[in-house]
This record gives sequence, C-alpha cells and structure tokens, in this order.
Amino acid sequence: MAALLVAVACSDPPLQLANIQIGRALNPDRSIASITTLFKPSETIYVSVQTTGSAPGTIGVKWLYQGRVVDEPVKQVDYDGPDSTEFHIQNSGRFPEGDYSVEISINGVQVGTRSFKVGS
Repeated sequence: MAALLVAVACSDPPLQLANIQIGRALNPDRSIASITTLFKPSETIYVSVQTTGSAPGTIGVKWLYQGRVVDEPVKQVDYDGPDSTEFHIQNSGRFPEGDYSVEISINGVQVGTRSFKVGS
C-alpha cells in the first residue's frame, strides 16, 4: 500500500489545456505575438496551444472551414511544466472568405475550440 501511494505521489501531472491563442505572428516562446480572430485571405493563421503539466503526450488541432475538416496535424510533446505548442495553416491560393474554427485535442480528447473569420 505504501509503495502505491509513493508511485502516485511522484507521477508527473498530465498535460492540461491552459489557454488557446490565435493570431498572425509568433513570439520566440511559441505564444501569439499578434492576437486576432479576423484574417485576410492571404495571411498565415497561427494557433498556440498553451499547456501545463510535465508528462509526454500528443497535442492536435483540427482546422475547419464551414464545418469541413481542412487539416488535422498532431505533435508529440514532452514538456517539463507550462509550455506552448504552435500550429499554423496557410493557403498559397488565398483562403476562401467565411467562418473557420480550430479544435484542440490533448491525447486524443477534444479540450477546446476557437472560432475565427477570413475576410477582406
């Protein structure tokens, strides 16, 4: 019983969502430098998934345009405390104008969503 308690007490805290930022540019720490929810069709769109915890895991995003999946990248991470994971999407032929969203998952479980618009 004592060994079980020690093992539980020493385990790393799991990755947890702290914040979702979306914008036009990144800081060196992978947080968003220019936060916005309105983009021009020619801009690159960045999302920074800020987490707490010290355990390895996966962070994924699902980019959606009018409810249809555009891209679904996943990154393996192994952080030692709070950190940020960056994802971005760009379209060399310009994004269609309209409503978009990005869904965030940690270890395969959806934990948050941000909506944004592309317009002139």
